[in-house]
Amino acid sequence: MEFDSIINGDFVASAERSQNINPSDLSDVVGLFARADRAVTNQAIEAAAEAFPSWSATTPQLRHDILKRASDLILQRVDTLGRALSREEGKTLAEGMGEATRAGQVFAFFAGECLRAGGEQLPSTRPGVGVTITREALGVVGLITPWNFPIAIPAWKIAPALAWGNTVVLKPAEIAPHSAWLLVQILAEAGLPKGVLNLVLGKGSVVGEALVEHPKVAAISFTGSVNTGRRIAQGCTAALPMKKVQLEMGGKNPLVVLDDADLDLAVEAALNGAFYSTGQRCTASSRLIVTKGIHDAFVARLSERMQALVVGHALDAKTQIGPVVDQNQFEIDLGYIARGTDEGARLIGGEVVKAETEGYFLRPALFTEADNAMAIAREEIFGPVACVIAVDDFESAMEVANDTDFGLSSGICTTSLKYAEAFKRRSGAGMAMVNLPTAGVDYHVPFGGRKGSSYGSREQGTYARDFYSAVKTAYTLA
Repeated sequence: MEFDSIINGDFVASAERSQNINPSDLSDVVGLFARADRAVTNQAIEAAAEAFPSWSATTPQLRHDILKRASDLILQRVDTLGRALSREEGKTLAEGMGEATRAGQVFAFFAGECLRAGGEQLPSTRPGVGVTITREALGVVGLITPWNFPIAIPAWKIAPALAWGNTVVLKPAEIAPHSAWLLVQILAEAGLPKGVLNLVLGKGSVVGEALVEHPKVAAISFTGSVNTGRRIAQGCTAALPMKKVQLEMGGKNPLVVLDDADLDLAVEAALNGAFYSTGQRCTASSRLIVTKGIHDAFVARLSERMQALVVGHALDAKTQIGPVVDQNQFEIDLGYIARGTDEGARLIGGEVVKAETEGYFLRPALFTEADNAMAIAREEIFGPVACVIAVDDFESAMEVANDTDFGLSSGICTTSLKYAEAFKRRSGAGMAMVNLPTAGVDYHVPFGGRKGSSYGSREQGTYARDFYSAVKTAYTLA
């Protein structure tokens, strides 16, 4: 089946197409997806620009109703959307359905935000003068989304953009575009006017670059790699006029396990954070920093649990770990496994798994005897690969945890209130978890990090308004 870009409510074909392959079964082609060029991208931007004046002038009630209908439709189709997501990206079916549910919840939340826009009215320091502070839409917003959450991340960017009256050009990841395509179709069914949301399928180096350079695009929100994010930021500041930019770029997240931790709880937090979703989460626990008193018991228990995980076809109900997303990521993961061994760490697991279908199946890999200077502890792998770093005590654990170029998520397992509070205060990450996996954030709270992980305003929750709206201060002489 062929899938085209969607511009101004119409399907727009491209001369080139890319195959979307099921990573659980390489013989299963999900579809042939358009590979748009710069001209098609510019067409989408012009459609969004033309739709902006009328959409930004709509009432909060109208925007609420459309977003709420979209939420209802998504939640009614969780089974279908979850299965489509798992088929193209490789998440287990339970994870795929959970992500589709999250997308519906996000739209419901931002439907409510349409009615909570608010503002301020203040007296001036000058007599007889009033001050009104309001928020306004930016204009055309370019959204560039990754493959690892192919419906949730488009949802948490699209929903606030529309709630605040912006129009959108969405460019989903080329290797997992089907979920975004289905989401755009649902929004049209919910009554979103033509041109307000436009979907451009294609390569980031073509579509993304056109979005960054076009003068009618007011802002870019990007989730992806650090290197690409930096190029986008440079392009947005070099463009005329300059663009507002928001970047989410990954992590190398620590989970600290102290001697006083509940061992079973700590192991389950590490197992979930490091290996679920095949480790393909920017919030994954890729560095397990463990004090020496509990180290051996923790490693033994975690090794036992991880090697018992069922690796297989994403749509098989028995599967706990699905395939790696594609050949390129599969080779990256195997390369880091070889590199960790070469660096002197001891490998547990990490074998290629043969299944009934040909796919990118990899057993979770755990490195012990690692140190924080190794590449496997410094660089984001984005696969089911984690390392254990032994430390003496809480102070040395904090030093290692914060010794990273990233700062997205962090966690600690402890029964000590003293250490839990100290960790939350001293963690160099934007999110800190106590006795929980580092992966897993509610949809109504801010998401984002520090250092090389994030740049610009936070995503999600009420904090999303800071990116998707502009503040205006108006004075009136009475």
